[in-house]
Amino acid sequence: MKIEQIYTGCLAQGAYYITSEGEAAIIDPLRETQPYMDRLERDGVQLKYIFETHFHADFVSGHLDLSKKTGAKIVYGPTAKPEFEVITASDNQEFSIGKIKIKVVHTPGHTMESASYLLIDENGKDYALFSGDTLFIGDVGRPDLAQKAASMTQDELAAILFHSLRTKIMTLADDVIVYPAHGAGSACGKNMSKETVSTIGEQKATNYALRANMTESEFVKEVTDGLLPPPAYFGMNVAMNKSGIESFDTVFNNGMKPILASEFEVVAEETGALILDTRNQSDFAKGFIPQSINIGIAGDFAPWVGALIADVNQPIILVTEIGMEEETVTRLSRVGFDNLIGHLKYGFNAWKEAGFEIDTVNRISAEQFATEFKLGESKVIDIRRESEYQAEHVEEAYSRPLAYINEWVKDINPEEHFYMHCAGGYRSMMAASILQARGYRNFSEVDGGFNALLNTSLPKTDFVCQSKLLNA
Repeated sequence: MKIEQIYTGCLAQGAYYITSEGEAAIIDPLRETQPYMDRLERDGVQLKYIFETHFHADFVSGHLDLSKKTGAKIVYGPTAKPEFEVITASDNQEFSIGKIKIKVVHTPGHTMESASYLLIDENGKDYALFSGDTLFIGDVGRPDLAQKAASMTQDELAAILFHSLRTKIMTLADDVIVYPAHGAGSACGKNMSKETVSTIGEQKATNYALRANMTESEFVKEVTDGLLPPPAYFGMNVAMNKSGIESFDTVFNNGMKPILASEFEVVAEETGALILDTRNQSDFAKGFIPQSINIGIAGDFAPWVGALIADVNQPIILVTEIGMEEETVTRLSRVGFDNLIGHLKYGFNAWKEAGFEIDTVNRISAEQFATEFKLGESKVIDIRRESEYQAEHVEEAYSRPLAYINEWVKDINPEEHFYMHCAGGYRSMMAASILQARGYRNFSEVDGGFNALLNTSLPKTDFVCQSKLLNA
């Protein structure tokens, strides 16, 4: 028996590849199938089952392509009703893979069809639990993502999750290994650990949501407290995972179409495509195609695309670093952005060398900002998360998290100059590009963000003035 966790950092997502005696199973595969096909060929095994823990909201699964390429059956837990052929398993139903078994454990609460999968080894011992979004390391799944589909409140779903954990998971032996679907950085929970594997015993001892003396009402309150609104693309990804999707190969081939600089602007205009520039923020600041949006590939790319572009049907035309076209298209497909028109052939340099119009961002150093800043006069917008702002911020700065830019941008006075920063410059360049695409130009973006500002004499505070918060 072999278990391999295939962890994708930019989505904080874990898929699982399991083999025994010439047969294999994959749990929660990502969109692109080649990594799994390579493993199957390497090990000389046949994929028998593809297990899905639930209808994922934060990424598009590769279950359909994998099934078509291998003949493997797709398995969902009870109550799942996708629009394609699957095995809808009953609670406690077992599936054999070689000498091991995978037992379906229906654990509703995160969503109503949520299932965990218990691996029983060749000796008949409960060995590992693939807990999906039901149980994370240090946290549990948020119960608000399926509200509309389930016609339930988040409190009602949280109560169901409480009983799933108590009666189905916490009753397992302490030495059972826990393999969750996500780790820190995912929006599917709020307090996940950076660790990606644990045990039932460790979680019962350390996970706030698994306290032995916890009441149902305490659980509901603690699990729902402080939940931020889910990213706008989540509902669209759920729909794609339920209804079926375009083949990854088709999406990939479309995104890999090269477009000459001389044709680029016409193609973008004719298709209504958004120009997505995925280069490093420093390179982008020095020059980019007007109206481009910058979301750097070297960061939490896919989640930010989902949060800021939101509509997975939006046509997109790409500007990437040379050699990063395949990676960019793949990452976009993972979160369902399938309407890819193509990419700028030879990258931004081709546009620049052709002599076409170039825009720039007014990026200043932390030292220049410190010199120009005047307490009581300068307006500063801090686009980090509210928790980062509350820990420490420039005195009199306003908290305007990037995730809510579509809300707070309407309150900006285009005649009033402001300074803008994040933690290191990655997020503030996204904001700068969005602002300039909408006609706002009277601002200075701070290179290096708050991390660089820490080394200056700027006045800083951890006092939170409620009038400075976005939702005050």
